[in-house]
Amino acid sequence: MDITTVADDLIVLHDGAQVHRYDELTGSTAYDLHGTWVTTLPRPDGELLCRIATVNDVHFGETEAGRIDDNPDGPIQRSLPGEPPYPETMNRGAVAEITAIAPAAVIVKGDLSQDGQPAEWAAFEATYRGAFGDRLAVVRGNHDAYKLQDGYAGDQWIDVSGLSVALLDTVIPGKTTGMLSPDQLAWLDERAASSDRPVLVMGHHQQWIGSSGDNGSRGEGYFGLHPDASDALSAVVKRRRSIIGYTAGHTHRHRVRPMTEADDVASIEIGCVKDFPGTWAEYRVFEGGVMQVVHRISTPDALDWSERCRHLYSDFGIDYESYALGRLEDRCLVLSLR
Repeated sequence: MDITTVADDLIVLHDGAQVHRYDELTGSTAYDLHGTWVTTLPRPDGELLCRIATVNDVHFGETEAGRIDDNPDGPIQRSLPGEPPYPETMNRGAVAEITAIAPAAVIVKGDLSQDGQPAEWAAFEATYRGAFGDRLAVVRGNHDAYKLQDGYAGDQWIDVSGLSVALLDTVIPGKTTGMLSPDQLAWLDERAASSDRPVLVMGHHQQWIGSSGDNGSRGEGYFGLHPDASDALSAVVKRRRSIIGYTAGHTHRHRVRPMTEADDVASIEIGCVKDFPGTWAEYRVFEGGVMQVVHRISTPDALDWSERCRHLYSDFGIDYESYALGRLEDRCLVLSLR
C-alpha cells in the first residue's frame, strides 16, 4: 500500500492498481486509513487564488522503458501488441486529470520527446496544446535537443493569480547535462527583484547540491545543472526573497533538498509521466503559501502500465520503486512565503 498523495483536503492510497481516494478532509488532521495513520497538510492562510499543473519527462516517441543504451539487461518494458504507445497512454491520463482541476496554467518542464523528432513533438502538441491552448507553457529538455534542435528554447515568465513562474531553459544542445548562463541568471535576478508576487522557478535539470545526495562530486560531468550554475542560482534565490522554490525534472524521481546558499528554500525534483509511478504535480496557490501536491496518474490503463514498471533497472541492482517514488514529504509539501 503506497500513501501516494496528501493535501489539506485529500489523501490517496494505491494498492497496486486499486485506488483509495478520500476527499473533503480537514487540514492538519490525522486519519487512520487501512491501518496506517496519515496526516493531511496544513492549509496555508488566506484564499485559494488558483491552481496550476506541471509535467515533465513525458517522452513521446519512446518505445522501451528501462533500456540503458544497448545493454540487454533490464527488465525492459514495452507496450504489448494492440496497445497504444505507452507515452500516449500515460500522457492522456495526465491530461484528463489535470483538466479536472481547471488549471490557470499548465507547465511542461522538458523532455517532451525521445529524440526531438517532428512526429514526436506533433504527438505532444496534439495531446497538450489541444487540451490547454494558451494556458500551456513549454520548455525543452535534453532529449529535445540532442541533435542541436532549438524547438521550445528560451526562458519564460508566467503570471497567474498570486504567483509568478520563471521557466528556465537549462539545456546545452547536444548534451545530457544542464547550464544557466550569466544572462539568464541576471534576467531572473531582475524579474524576481521587481515581482509583486511570490516566484516559483522551474527548469528541466535538477540542481547540484554537494552537501546532500550528490556524493560531493563537483565537475563538468554532473548529470544535472552544472555545479557553478547551481550555486549561482542559489545565490540569486538567497538575495531575492520573492523566490520560494526551484522545481525540476530530469531525474525521474521525487526528491526535496535545501538549497546550498538558501537553505530555507526547497530544491525539488518531480518524477516522470512515462513510467512508475507516473505522476503530475499540482500547485495550489493560496494568499499565504503554495502547496505542492503530486498525483499518481490513476486512469486504469495508466495504472496497468506504471505497475509493470515498478522494477525497471533491477538487473543493475537498482531499487527503482523506492528511487522513483521517494518519500511522501518529497511529493507533497507547503512552500512558505519568505
